[in-house]
Amino acid sequence: MSDVHSDQLLSEVAALPQLPGVYRYFDAAGAVLYVGKARNLKKRVANYFQKSHGGTRIGHMISKIARMETTVVRSEAEALLLENNLIKTLKPRYNILFRDDKSYPYLKIASHQFPRLAYYRGAVDKKHRYFGPYPSAWAVKESIQLLQKVFRLRTCEDTVYANRTRPCLLYQIKRCSGPCVGHIVPDAYAQDVASAEAFLMGDTQLVLSKLEQRMTTHAEKLEFEQAAELRNQMSAISRVLHQQSIEIASDKDVDILAVQVQGGKACVNLAMVRGGRHLGDRPYFPVHVEDAAQIHHGELDDDESEGGASFVADAIEVQVLEAFIAQHYIDVPVPATLVLSEQVSRELIEAISLQAGGRVTAVFQPREQRRHWLEMAQTNAKLQLARLLAEEGSQQARTRALADALELASEDLDEFRVECFDISHTAGEATQASCVVFAHHTMQNRQYRRYNIEGITPGDDYAAMRQVLHRRYGKLAEAMAAETEELPPGDVESEGAAAAPDTTDTTDTPTVPKTRTARMPDLVLVDGGKGQVSMAREVFSELGLPLSLIVGVEKGEGRKVGLEELVFADGREKVYLGKDSAALMLVAQIRDEAHRFAITGMRAKRAKVRVGGSQLEDIPGIGPKRRARLLQRFGGIRGVAAASVEDIASVEGIASDLAEEIYKALH
Repeated sequence: MSDVHSDQLLSEVAALPQLPGVYRYFDAAGAVLYVGKARNLKKRVANYFQKSHGGTRIGHMISKIARMETTVVRSEAEALLLENNLIKTLKPRYNILFRDDKSYPYLKIASHQFPRLAYYRGAVDKKHRYFGPYPSAWAVKESIQLLQKVFRLRTCEDTVYANRTRPCLLYQIKRCSGPCVGHIVPDAYAQDVASAEAFLMGDTQLVLSKLEQRMTTHAEKLEFEQAAELRNQMSAISRVLHQQSIEIASDKDVDILAVQVQGGKACVNLAMVRGGRHLGDRPYFPVHVEDAAQIHHGELDDDESEGGASFVADAIEVQVLEAFIAQHYIDVPVPATLVLSEQVSRELIEAISLQAGGRVTAVFQPREQRRHWLEMAQTNAKLQLARLLAEEGSQQARTRALADALELASEDLDEFRVECFDISHTAGEATQASCVVFAHHTMQNRQYRRYNIEGITPGDDYAAMRQVLHRRYGKLAEAMAAETEELPPGDVESEGAAAAPDTTDTTDTPTVPKTRTARMPDLVLVDGGKGQVSMAREVFSELGLPLSLIVGVEKGEGRKVGLEELVFADGREKVYLGKDSAALMLVAQIRDEAHRFAITGMRAKRAKVRVGGSQLEDIPGIGPKRRARLLQRFGGIRGVAAASVEDIASVEGIASDLAEEIYKALH
């Protein structure tokens, strides 16, 4: 392998220290290939370049290495934590990677004289109490409903609470104790809040004991109504414990992790137990499983393979589970106990304990209640993975059906790429073109883009299509021609992702990283019939691109869904695939997505032009409150623009100098 790498890279490898650390490999375009850790950087990294790996995945990866970076750390635990931080940040091509998911929701008890229950997602604030995290929004809302039934805590916003003159419906149905109108004193409400917090933390026996003491006290004072209320609370808690199989002596906070691997795919099912209550599951599906597993097996150096590596595991299930634990608990609080379907390395548990600032216990062969939890998690992991494989099989079948129906030569369906264009406007106003991308058997929304169309007759869809196709494929055609000229005959490259589209005047859409090799999509769909296809044919002829790529989606008789026909730019006869055709379903999905994306962009642009709200917020010193006051006083942006400086200055919070700035900005 060393003959394909630069002398500088090999000299850097030779100069590495024999210390623990983390290494990163980059390709010629600067993309991160792999992030790894080692007890001995010099020995581990040198193995990549000294051994022959043949045509394996690790050999393919090594052949792409153009640059390397390393970081020396003090211990293996630090190396493990740094490695997974970098994996989450850099998203390497050959590491097992769990994609970022939405943040976990919490149940919040907001700070107030009469605290309220609330669903919350985001950064925590120390002045409030938070319980969780929960696996889903449903789990939080179910817990809130439970606490309303048992402890009757309020859930209304503070603004609503402050303006109540009579109790709401929740009070009538005994879901709130009515603190807004003084139906409960602060001390009694505070006791209910304390009981709710103890219940959420799993101290159900303590809650029942305190409620029983309070009930006895009221009964001794002959306050039978209050005693009956407390008796009802105790009965409600008992019903909850019975219905949800909560054992008072069981674990309070536990995460149960089960992994399943099949067909090159993996699923890690995370089940959460909080306060002794099983809150539900959430499945995670990593990517790059097969590539990372082969590289992981191929990177063992001599002293690790002989001595039993602290980082290395033989089973792919263990590798996936270790990757999840290391990456997941970087951002999420780790409970005191983890129940695991596979035995992970001791160093990993020590590392997350170090990061959490407390002891974390991993249980691999659980008993009793923990065993039941693990069995449920394993069953869910199998079901979720089976669902994923079935969906992916269906998606691949649709891609194959489309390629076959259009007689497209695509040997690798995973690389089959479709780009679809649509034009949207309202009577010529705010014209935009959309381009959506289908690749790897699914829509690639990060590669979508919008083009503002200017310099055409309003409402001329043909001219708009000409403009967007020129902007999308003009530079790409030039790049392809330049590559053809530079490479000897027979050496034209065909690998690599599509080159980044022209992003001039696009709105709120991430760009696609540019790659070394320009590549056209396998299919270009335009939403329209013969007219739009003729315009696309002209553009492709001017650019020297193959006409066979262009297909128009023409509405069928009566513009009914399922009767669409495909129109070809290269002279082929129109094709009707049939309303039950998997290929037509895929074409319709891509076309509809292009239409949706164009419509939303056009409406946003039109709203900005008509309403002009953002014009005000672009002025320094104008925030949401001042903007709202201005729009309310003058009835909209046109009214603000028509007002004088003196009129604007009369609005609360608007000084004379700011009024002058507003007047200038709108004229």
